Amino acid sequence: MEKSNRLFVFIGALVLIGLIFITRLFFLQIIDTSNYYKAQAYGSNEITIYPARGTIVDRNGQLMVYNDASYDLMVVPQKAKDFDKVALCKELIIDTTEFNKRLKKAARYNPREASVIYKNLPFYLYTRLQEVLYQYPAFYIETKIDRRYNINGAAHLLGYMGEVSERELEKDKYYKPGDVKGITGLEKSYEKYLRGIKGKKVVLVDKFSKQQGSFAGGKFDSLPTAGENIISSIDLNLQIYAEMLLANKIGSIVAIEPATGEVLCIVNNPNYDPNLLVGQQRNRNFSALLLDPSKPLFNRALKAPYPPGSTFKTVQALIGLQEGVLTPGTRYPCHGGYRMGSITVGCHSHASPLDLENSITKSCNAYYCHVYRSILDNPKYSSVQAAYLQWTKYLNSFGIGTKTGIDLPEESSGIVKKSAYFERVFGKNWRSSNVVSISIGQGEIGLTPLQMANVAAIIANRGYYYTPHVVRSIGDAQYVREEFLKRHYTLIEERHFDSVIAGMAKVCKPGGTAGRTGIEGIDICGKTGTAQNPHGKDHSIFIAFAPRVNPKIAICVIVENGGFGADYAAPIANLLIERYMATDKTAPSSKPEMQKRMLTANLTGKKLSASDSLKALVTKTIK
Repeated sequence: MEKSNRLFVFIGALVLIGLIFITRLFFLQIIDTSNYYKAQAYGSNEITIYPARGTIVDRNGQLMVYNDASYDLMVVPQKAKDFDKVALCKELIIDTTEFNKRLKKAARYNPREASVIYKNLPFYLYTRLQEVLYQYPAFYIETKIDRRYNINGAAHLLGYMGEVSERELEKDKYYKPGDVKGITGLEKSYEKYLRGIKGKKVVLVDKFSKQQGSFAGGKFDSLPTAGENIISSIDLNLQIYAEMLLANKIGSIVAIEPATGEVLCIVNNPNYDPNLLVGQQRNRNFSALLLDPSKPLFNRALKAPYPPGSTFKTVQALIGLQEGVLTPGTRYPCHGGYRMGSITVGCHSHASPLDLENSITKSCNAYYCHVYRSILDNPKYSSVQAAYLQWTKYLNSFGIGTKTGIDLPEESSGIVKKSAYFERVFGKNWRSSNVVSISIGQGEIGLTPLQMANVAAIIANRGYYYTPHVVRSIGDAQYVREEFLKRHYTLIEERHFDSVIAGMAKVCKPGGTAGRTGIEGIDICGKTGTAQNPHGKDHSIFIAFAPRVNPKIAICVIVENGGFGADYAAPIANLLIERYMATDKTAPSSKPEMQKRMLTANLTGKKLSASDSLKALVTKTIK
């Protein structure tokens, strides 16, 4: 009986093994012929399906950045054997040495994974390769997305795309060799929102490298997810008009909506057309821009720490009021400037003495030398150094000497020196007289145009600001970043802003330092600045906001070598305020002669920006 049981078990095991083999053979030969054997007979390629990158529009829905197709020739290095290399190089119009270099680079990265060997194929090469590529089984064409910019300015704002580096490939597995990503501007800051999610398609290819349908019925395929569209805070019409006004000048313009912190325009000049850094000519054009002595790639608005000149008097006045060393009725004499021993700070001719309000309107240098020294020599502090430390805390609360946190890369903190710096220069017990030039925004102080525009927004809001930002919302859900909804308060009480604003309200009226630049019907509160420049003519600076009640726009304009603040910066700023606040954006300016002078002025001796196509784009809005 025992032997009979063992025999039964043995026979049962044989039958089971037989059934397993028969089932497996049936599956391989009948059911899976469309997958396994086709893959063996034909081969397969995994093709990345690139998602549509998110578009960027302005605050009014005008398209600023959109997509265009580009074509890359891909290679799987492990399969690149026994093909006519000379013939392929002839088709690609490339020498074999360069081709071998690219092929070796692809093999080093991953011999079994596809890599780009020829990026951004010109369309004529793309169509030619479609006819002959069957001869080269290791190669195929992959369609990608490239960018196009609907304005040939605003380059520092929008940014540009560039190929990912080897370091970035290691850091973020989303990318593979030949992929592009945002390098600067909005393209960089919002890369993870804009780029979307890649899809893939596994296809069967025959021995002629022709696609023969999906592998496994598309079982391993995935659809791409488009990137999020972005609504920017930029007013495109204002941006274009600002670029026109700054054409053939060197400088920057930043405008902010005080009530939200939304940036209305950011302009730099020299500028460049962002479409130069798209497609086949990207690398060549970038090299040319990098070597251009006018530095068109330099983002002045966020990185250049200019001496703020007399615009800084607004901040000094507010700190003096808060510290209790200044009142609205405080008067100081001025007889052509401030003098103390060997120290002389000159000033222009005006009535004397002046109170606080008129010191802003007339921009008295002597007044603010007295104010600054009274801040640093305040007896409530144990030393000038202790008072200076508190003074820097006030500046930091204005976003000066620290980054504002704008949603663009490369922002500078500006220049606010620590006390230790003056100790090295003047000795441990340095005095207020050693730094008196800072009183009028000269010497060891530097603000970016963004920081100056933010100061104007703070004064407009009477003591607080929102983090400046260039994106209103992201995606269909119109997601708004939480940090942009938070108010940042300065260390100045609201009540102290009235006297400063009253003085600013008269600057663009008869008798003010920019009296000829005012716009009828708009209550503009401004402050002129003339920043000394050791390398040439002074810089023209102006900050302003309007209207005085319920402000809609705050602005900073800097024109290098433009002279007095009222010469170029104030006219440009006020023309932009007029345009932004106009109900009819196509209505002619109320100051046609001032507009004409700003549009035609050339302070460089050569043209730096505002190409013919840009001019054509704005002709319809400028009358």
